[in-house]
Amino acid sequence: MPATLSYHDYHLALLTSLYDTLRAQSLLMEQVPEESNQLFLERFEELIADLEQGKQDSLYQGQDIICQIISRYPQIAHLIPRDLLWYFGGDCLHFMPDEEIAHYQHLDELQAEALDKGEDFDWVTARQGAF
Repeated sequence: MPATLSYHDYHLALLTSLYDTLRAQSLLMEQVPEESNQLFLERFEELIADLEQGKQDSLYQGQDIICQIISRYPQIAHLIPRDLLWYFGGDCLHFMPDEEIAHYQHLDELQAEALDKGEDFDWVTARQGAF
């Protein structure tokens, strides 16, 4: 087992944790009809499965799901790891201040430099240093 998670695996772990948290939240059932909530959770499960299989086109579905969490369940939007907003990008970036986006852009640049040099890049460690 590698000492550090890959960039993709790190974000997949965050997404899976968020899914588990949403399933455990009783607020979901109270504010959204159960059937609608169940369909949403099924779509969320499909997203995780697609990402586990390496389907990069599912990043658009991820944007949609993250944005739906913010709009459908605003009381738990604060539980979304900021890294997921950056990872999925697109409309998710509307929920990030410019300063935070600049930090993530810098991390992406550091990652690109390391990869260009053929070096490993530990996203988690670099992120901790940047924030």
